[in-house]
Amino acid sequence: MLPKKRILSINISQGKYSRFVDSIVELASNRTSSYVCVANVHMLVEAHQSRAFQNVVNSADIVTPDGMPLAKCFKILYRQRQDRVDGMSLLPALLEEADNKNLSVYFYGGSQQMINKTTDYLADIYPSLKIAGAYSPPFRPLSENEKNNVASTIIASGANIVFVVLGCPKQERWMHEMKGKIPGVMIGIGGALPVLIGMQSRAPEWMQKNSLEWFYRFMQEPKRLFKRYFSTNSTFLYLLAKEKLNYTKRELPYG
Repeated sequence: MLPKKRILSINISQGKYSRFVDSIVELASNRTSSYVCVANVHMLVEAHQSRAFQNVVNSADIVTPDGMPLAKCFKILYRQRQDRVDGMSLLPALLEEADNKNLSVYFYGGSQQMINKTTDYLADIYPSLKIAGAYSPPFRPLSENEKNNVASTIIASGANIVFVVLGCPKQERWMHEMKGKIPGVMIGIGGALPVLIGMQSRAPEWMQKNSLEWFYRFMQEPKRLFKRYFSTNSTFLYLLAKEKLNYTKRELPYG
C-alpha cells in the first residue's frame, strides 16, 4: 500500500499519480473491503475540527491529495514533490481501467437526475463497462434497516468499485461504516461526477495549476460555497503557517 505523510491532522498517501490508480485497481480486482478519501482543504479542516472525522479519514486505505494546496504541502513541510491526485481526473481514469479490466462499478448517492444522466453518459462513452447498479438514497438519515438493505444490494451486485457521491463529510463517514461489509473498494468522488457528466463545468487548466479551482467553483455556486471556502481556506492557511513554524523550530540547531 502507498506510504503516507502527516499533513496537519490527516495522513495523506504519497506517490506518483499512476501508483494511486494502480493501487485502487488492485483493491478493486481483489474485492478488498476498503475505501479511498479524496482529500482537499475542506476535508482537512473538517478533520482538524472533529476528532471523530479525523479518525474516519485516517482509517482510509488511501487518502489522495486532491487539491493543489495539499500536494504543495509535501514540498512546504517535507521538501518532497507530490503529484496532485484529484477526483475529477481520477474518476474517468478508474472508469477506463474498470472497462479495460472487466471490473464492475456501482454509483451510490446524488440525485435521481444525476443518476439518470450518469447511466446515459456511461452507456454512450463506455458502452462495454459493467455497471453493477446505481442508487439515489433519500435525502435524510437512513435507518439501520435501510443501511443494511443498501449494503445487501451492493454486495449482491458484485461491484468491484463503489463510487460514493454524498459530499464531504457524509460520504467519508458512510464508507467508514461500510468497510468490512461491502467487498470492494469505495471511493468518495463528491463533485467530480457532475463535472464528468456535464452538469457542471471545470475550471480552465491555468486555474487548476495555480490552485484557483476552488475560486472557479465558488463563482458557480457563491451562496452555497461562500462560508465553506472563505472560512476553511483562512483556517487552512493559519494551520499550515503554524505547522511550518513548528517544523522550522525543530530543524534549527541548538545554540
